[in-house]
Amino acid sequence: MKLLIHPAIEDVPVGAILHALADPVRVALYAGIVAEGCERNCTALAGELDAPIPKSTLSQHLRILREAGLIKSERHGVEMRNVSRCAEIDAYYPGLLPSIARAHEVQNEAEVKRARRLARKAIHS
Repeated sequence: MKLLIHPAIEDVPVGAILHALADPVRVALYAGIVAEGCERNCTALAGELDAPIPKSTLSQHLRILREAGLIKSERHGVEMRNVSRCAEIDAYYPGLLPSIARAHEVQNEAEVKRARRLARKAIHS
């Protein structure tokens, strides 16, 4: 069984956190973990994504989040449970995650508005 890497927050550079959250699938996974405020298993997380992804891809995304210090994963039998490390990150990098989350919300709102504009334009064409 492979050892899970959970770096100390002090050893995680901001760039690693930003890189981990640069991928839309990882942002969605992380948002799902944070929103629940409790342990989430891989099956539950995969079910919340817009499009199904292979289990191996999901594992890779979770590994990147874990190695960036964003989540902690624990094996429970054949299941892997994941929990956010928001409190630790916020203590070391105050305001970083709320700023990223807000920027993500702004981006999503802009994408929704753009999609609506394009839909209206297609209807009137």
